[in-house]
Amino acid sequence: MSCILLFNKPYGVVCQFSRDGLHPTLADYIPVQDVYAAGRLDTDSEGLLLLTDDGKLQHRITDPVHKQPKTYWVQVEGVPDTAALAQLQRGVQLKDGLTLPAEARLIEEPANLWPRTPPVRERKAIPTSWLEISIREGRNRQVRRMTAAVGLPTLRLIRHAIGEWNLGDLKPGDWREVEFKFVPNAVRN
Repeated sequence: MSCILLFNKPYGVVCQFSRDGLHPTLADYIPVQDVYAAGRLDTDSEGLLLLTDDGKLQHRITDPVHKQPKTYWVQVEGVPDTAALAQLQRGVQLKDGLTLPAEARLIEEPANLWPRTPPVRERKAIPTSWLEISIREGRNRQVRRMTAAVGLPTLRLIRHAIGEWNLGDLKPGDWREVEFKFVPNAVRN
């Protein structure tokens, strides 16, 4: 049985256990020994981070070959039109190449969303909206670059789900362990 921890990473936390002296780290929240992040979130992103004690499982979760979808709630500046959503769904040309097609749709602000500290700075003359975007690759700051490329700069980015795991009712800074039996060559949906 592999150990998997689901952690709701707050804004401003670095996805490492070693302290950098500037930011809070995973060590400030997770007192479990010998677990490692399966992927990461930038310091200015929030939401689901998976940690495990199983190196093979860690690789399977993060390797794009296994195509684990990662679903984000994205607050953007502006309101997307059908062309912007279609572009996200087809793939977006970035400096490092064309992204794979994404699932992208306009949503209402997620229910029970916690306030961010510090708050997002919004401009009064420009409306904001929320998107749900699922990707199956993990380029550096990919979702932020995709939304910017279609004219919708990201203001807030929250990873809601990775594959079959999601935040559920976890509050920022909270974590829980889930049972999971990892079978290296099994096909899972």
